[in-house]
Amino acid sequence: MTDTLLGYFFTTLPFLAAVLLALVAVLGVGLGLVWPRLLVYPYLCVFFWMNSTSYGSLSVFATPGVYSRGSGLLFFPLVLWYVLGAWCCARVAAGFRRNSLPECNLYPWFAGWAVLLAAHAGAAVVAGVPLKEALAPSGFSNIVWMAPLVSLMLLCFRTHMEAVELARFIMLAGLARAVFGLGRWAAFGGDPNNVYANMNAIGIRLTFFDINDSLLCMMAAAIAAVALFGERQAGGRGWRILAWLALLATTACIVLSYRRSAWIGFVFGCAVVLWRFPLRRRLQLTLAALPLAGAALGYAALRRLGQDRGGLGGLLYDMQSRRFGPESERVLELKLALADILARPFTGIGAWGRYTGYQHISWQANPDGGLFLHSGVLHVVLKSGLPGLVLFTGTICAFVLVARRALRSLPPGLPPDLLGLGTAGVAALAFMVPDVLIGTPFPQVRTTQMLAVALALPYVALAASGVPAVRRGAVRLRLRPDVAPA
Repeated sequence: MTDTLLGYFFTTLPFLAAVLLALVAVLGVGLGLVWPRLLVYPYLCVFFWMNSTSYGSLSVFATPGVYSRGSGLLFFPLVLWYVLGAWCCARVAAGFRRNSLPECNLYPWFAGWAVLLAAHAGAAVVAGVPLKEALAPSGFSNIVWMAPLVSLMLLCFRTHMEAVELARFIMLAGLARAVFGLGRWAAFGGDPNNVYANMNAIGIRLTFFDINDSLLCMMAAAIAAVALFGERQAGGRGWRILAWLALLATTACIVLSYRRSAWIGFVFGCAVVLWRFPLRRRLQLTLAALPLAGAALGYAALRRLGQDRGGLGGLLYDMQSRRFGPESERVLELKLALADILARPFTGIGAWGRYTGYQHISWQANPDGGLFLHSGVLHVVLKSGLPGLVLFTGTICAFVLVARRALRSLPPGLPPDLLGLGTAGVAALAFMVPDVLIGTPFPQVRTTQMLAVALALPYVALAASGVPAVRRGAVRLRLRPDVAPA
């Protein structure tokens, strides 16, 4: 009898799971139509908290995680389909309320990326390449998927209250992540994905190897700094204590990540935050913080780099070729990719392509070999050629125009959380400049979605404060025609 009941149970289990998923989906759609931002926070929690890489770990088996597309039947990871569904709910909800989509000059460029990806997908089908390879994250499809998240955040956080709520959520999320990282570093040996100790025999512990955790800390630190040192003070005593804890913990977390790109990006991000303050306060903070920050970064650099090749010259240890022997693999990788770029400057090698000679690179000796390289800019140009370079440059220029407007036009009398929100987005993008230049951001789902969060923050702050993000008369393209406001 027991065996029969177990047989019935396991037979019906897939159907029960399907019914449960359908009920959850219906409930999610209902909540999304009424309170769209309730669909945003769980999504942000996934990207704020869940690691995206096992590189540097000694573990024999690595689980694919939520950022994997699994068997590839849906072409993209489930989390990306979630954000698309959430955007649809938010857009329908905005239509019911007769709300127009806030201005964003990034939409024409994202539309251009979508057209370019469709062209590559069509070329792949003609060439007999499986469609899932043309749409794989190793190309540039992740850039297209940034658009739904940017638009979703603009639709869901429109009022002062909602934008302040988002700012405080990001600061508290960064504080929680930093406390977790520092606690693990102090008591449990740090991040197990420690490429320096596990592969390079450098005796250090680190908080987070994944650059996205440091990116979250940078956003939280920017919001906390503006709340503490701006012209208006944030909240009561309890909230200011939390802001101090967030500022100190996130800064320590970035320093103890021992990532060169994180250190340099942190300096860039701090420069953006200082630029937001008046000149007198800027000078005061620079004189007060520069010795402390310089001492912390200097000590961390000496601890890590002193074990490489002696002194600060080790900053570029993996980019320098030996006087005798083979060339540095990082330099060789870029040279091989550059040769393919020059051979196909207008079309690139295709979103599915592999650069010639990748077999000579030790870390490319795997099934994904040749599909990525350590330079986000060259990766885009290698895969998509001149059209991709034009779109990449245009996207950056469009954001820079709005970033300058956000830093200069947000009224000082606004709540400090709202000022910090706009500043945090610009500081986060400045933080990621080194990784975009010498890292691998675009093949990674988590990194591109975190970049989308940073891109959206200045637009959210401007919309909530009533300052137009786009000058009147500028050409705008929306994901769907606006409904006339009531």
